[in-house]
Amino acid sequence: MSLRLKIWGCRGSVATPGPETITYGGNTSCVEVLLESDAALVLDAGTGIRELGFDLIRRGTRNIHLFLTHLHLDHVEGLRFFAPWDPKVTLNVWGPRSPVLSLRERILRAFSPPLFPLDFRDVPASISFRDLPTEPWREDGVSLVSELVLHPGPTLGFRLEAGGSSVAYLPDHEPAMAGIEGRSPDWISGGALAGGADLVIHDAQYLDEEYDAKMGWGHSSIDQAVAFCRAVDARRMVLFHHEPQRSDQELERLEARARELPGARDLAPVLAREGMVIEI
Repeated sequence: MSLRLKIWGCRGSVATPGPETITYGGNTSCVEVLLESDAALVLDAGTGIRELGFDLIRRGTRNIHLFLTHLHLDHVEGLRFFAPWDPKVTLNVWGPRSPVLSLRERILRAFSPPLFPLDFRDVPASISFRDLPTEPWREDGVSLVSELVLHPGPTLGFRLEAGGSSVAYLPDHEPAMAGIEGRSPDWISGGALAGGADLVIHDAQYLDEEYDAKMGWGHSSIDQAVAFCRAVDARRMVLFHHEPQRSDQELERLEARARELPGARDLAPVLAREGMVIEI
C-alpha cells in the first residue's frame, strides 16, 4: 500500500479567498490521507475541511478520524462548517493534550455562543474527543505517530507510514528557535518525525529577510524549511502554510527561490496547492 494525500487547504493564519489566490488556494490547513476503506483520515480542520465535508457526503463516508496539530483558529475554524453532521456519522477528534482543559472543552470555546450561534453539543453525530496517545495509531494499513514540536501552545507534528512509505506533516513549525545546523536530528524539533521521510509537508511561511521581525511566532522561512529537511535527510518537500498576503505570483517566486537554495535540488521543493494529490 502506498500513501496518497489530498490537500484541501494550505494557507496559513487566515483564509484568503480572492482573484490573486486562485491557483494555490485561500483555504487554511486541511489534508486528507486517502484510505482504501470507506473511512476518512483528515489532518487539521481549517476552512479547507468544508469542501472536504461535501465530498465525504457524496462518498457516503460515515467513519471519520480527524487529527488536529493544535487549536489555533486557522486549524479548527472549518470544523464549525463541516458538512457530515448526521446521526449515522462517527467523528473521532484527536488532538494535543493540555494540563488545563480537555480537548472537548477547548474546542467548545469556539463552537458555542457568543462566538458561534450553535452549540457543538447539539450536533447530530456521534463525536468523541481524544488526546493523541504516545503509541502509534493505526487504520487501514496506515500508522500515525505524533510528537510535540516548536510552535506557541501545545502543537503536534505527525508522521504517517504505510507500505514502507513515510510522510511527515509539520504545518506550523519553527525549528530554528532551538537550532538546526550542526545538530543531530534527535536534537532538532520535529527531527524524529521527519527523519528519512519520503516527503515532508513543512511550514514555509516567510522569506528569510522577513523572519527576524516574526521570530517566535511559530513559523519558518523557506531557508529554514529547506535546512530542516536537509538536516533530517528527507527526500522531498512540500512548502505549506502560505503567508496570507502572498499572491499566486509571489508564491511562485518563493518556490523558485527555494529551489535555488544550497542542497534544495534533491528535495525538489514544490508549493502546496488546493486539490493537489500526492502519491508516494
